[in-house]
Amino acid sequence: MKHSEFQRAMREEFGDVYAGVLIREHWLAAFGETAAEALDRGVPARAVWLALCDELQVPAERRYGRGLRDVEG
Repeated sequence: MKHSEFQRAMREEFGDVYAGVLIREHWLAAFGETAAEALDRGVPARAVWLALCDELQVPAERRYGRGLRDVEG
């Protein structure tokens, strides 16, 4: 998953404003830091996306991101 795909999936799942808040402010227990910090540290976007999905209980059918079924990595 590219960073741009991560951003798009976040916006589509959580909305423009809330997606940004989650990325900057939500503490990811899986990484012990925010999504922004994890991404800055080099954690793959897909791993950050899946951690957010787990913690925020995104249904399995939407964990590819809406319209992003082709993403890997």
